[in-house]
Amino acid sequence: MIYGKELTLQSKGELDVIDLSPQVQEVVNHSGITNGLVCVFVPGATGAITTIEYEPGLLHDLPSALERLFPKGIPYEHELQWHDGNGHSHVRASVLGPSLTIPIRDGRAILGTWQQIVFIELDIRARSRRILVQVMGE
Repeated sequence: MIYGKELTLQSKGELDVIDLSPQVQEVVNHSGITNGLVCVFVPGATGAITTIEYEPGLLHDLPSALERLFPKGIPYEHELQWHDGNGHSHVRASVLGPSLTIPIRDGRAILGTWQQIVFIELDIRARSRRILVQVMGE
């Protein structure tokens, strides 16, 4: 069986990290699927889905690490072509990725004790985002 739902959210802008874990579990609950997989996907080239421990220290550390690895203010060919100021956003999103697949057992998404599913806004402005959640299994 396959069950899907589209979530919508409004980000506050670049490096806004939003915990999706409760909404994803709610979709799993509504699916009636007890064993299988749930895929969480963001359409778009400047958003990412991953897991973190959703706590103040990491909410500070993750953006700082992204800035060290993929800094703003250096030349990006994307910006030279499009002049939109978000070349670093596209590179960050490409590395982090747009989706995550989580196993489901006994009707629960299997996450570690301190692990949450998050969306990360990587674009330079606030955005309205669609998050697709698809549950597959039995």
